[in-house]
Amino acid sequence: MDIIPLVSLKMGGLGVTEIANQIDFNKSSVYRILSTLVQYGYIEQDEDTSRYKLGYKLLEISSKLLESIDLRAEANPFLQQLEKETNEVIHLVVYDHGEVVYIEKLEGNETLRMHSKVGKRASMHCTSVGKAILAYLPTNDVLDILERKGMAIQTDKTIRKKEDFIKELAKVKQKGYALDLEENEYGITCIAVPIFDHLGKVVAAVSVSGPTLRMTEEALTHLQTLMLYIGKQISARLGYELRSI
Repeated sequence: MDIIPLVSLKMGGLGVTEIANQIDFNKSSVYRILSTLVQYGYIEQDEDTSRYKLGYKLLEISSKLLESIDLRAEANPFLQQLEKETNEVIHLVVYDHGEVVYIEKLEGNETLRMHSKVGKRASMHCTSVGKAILAYLPTNDVLDILERKGMAIQTDKTIRKKEDFIKELAKVKQKGYALDLEENEYGITCIAVPIFDHLGKVVAAVSVSGPTLRMTEEALTHLQTLMLYIGKQISARLGYELRSI
């Protein structure tokens, strides 16, 4: 088990002596272990260099793992953590055909009435979750969505011009989080972060929503660090850290 991650660190593979020296095993024991791993496809030996590298069996297994991942199940512990630490409404959404779809909602302990509910669709241009996702899509895709879906004015704070919205998305991508400052519902402020899958593709977003009176500038500043952490943790559970393999 020590050999497999060790071999993965070097693209060109490792020789028996290098492996033996790094795990403090004798060469004959290492060779026997490698032979078994090669037999089952977890390790391969390069015919030209005789070095050992990862085998395709590991890719097969990891692919099955990634296919079996349930976003809601993987995100749930982190959503509960957010709810516990903020006492505000927590949303988990996925991107679907130019809109966001709410797939989870935790109500928090504070009273807050919102239009959102599990299964409901929402516009992307005026929600923090929508912005968090759009910021990581190609600009042409964003413009296409805005053209098809329009930019309905939800409040007098909704961004109305495409050029202003594109500039907003650039700021979101730079900061790593998005804000909805009463752009979708009066009196409600939200902060959201994107969620990435094992291919590095943005697939979802998570947000904290609360009344503007509580979601002050100070509160949002505090939430930034927590939200960025949560976003990274959920993405990691979806295999985001495997994207470079």
